[in-house]
Amino acid sequence: MLVFGDMRQEIEKAGPKSAALYIKGITRRLFLKIAGGLFFMTGVPSSVYAYFIDSLPVRTVEKGRFKFNAKMGLIEWEGGKKEKYRLVVDGLVKETKTFSYEDLKTIPQVEQVSDFHCVEGWSVQDIKWGGFRFKEILSKVEPDPRATHIVFHSFGKTGSAPKGQGHYIESFPISELLGTEREILLVLNMNNNPLPEEHGAPLRLIAPYDLAYKSIKFISRIEFARGERPGWWTLANPIYSIKARVPGNRLRKRD
Repeated sequence: MLVFGDMRQEIEKAGPKSAALYIKGITRRLFLKIAGGLFFMTGVPSSVYAYFIDSLPVRTVEKGRFKFNAKMGLIEWEGGKKEKYRLVVDGLVKETKTFSYEDLKTIPQVEQVSDFHCVEGWSVQDIKWGGFRFKEILSKVEPDPRATHIVFHSFGKTGSAPKGQGHYIESFPISELLGTEREILLVLNMNNNPLPEEHGAPLRLIAPYDLAYKSIKFISRIEFARGERPGWWTLANPIYSIKARVPGNRLRKRD
């Protein structure tokens, strides 16, 4: 059995694609736990690490498979169905608004580099995200004064429906989405490319200081609501708290 030092040397020599085959038998969870010490402590090239992060399977609870054509803003479902992506903004607003993928790309864009922290204990550092702040959505609707929270909805059905909830949802206070200190971003791009399907295309949310299950993928609806609402994982198992702050000992200071 290879020790970490031997494994590092083999990966460095192999390059990204060959290295992926080299660790073919390692599970995603085990790999990321190893990576936490191996890559960040021993200096395996970042290009190799990025290849693993982009190519390894990603946990999702949705049961439908699809491809997203970012050039056309088109969702292509398994089985052949095709439909234009639409983001619906509704709930406690004066008028429901609908946005195409092209519309979202015309919204003022920002970029940020954030760490990503899974509830399972692993983290991925320095992912570059591109997208827009929630304030841009708020500026396009007239919310009811009773609205205190936003419920984000994913498209596609989940494999199970805890307490009748058949698609993924997450909620946040409007004040938190508007605050700058939590760096919450609605994401269209990842590492300078359109967001891939496995990481939440066409649109996802990134909340860097919350555990990853709060960073909802495949967003198709933004609902203005009165009061918070338990997310899909919270409904499935109360161990997943509505407020899912990353423990302080997992956060790192930035320059």
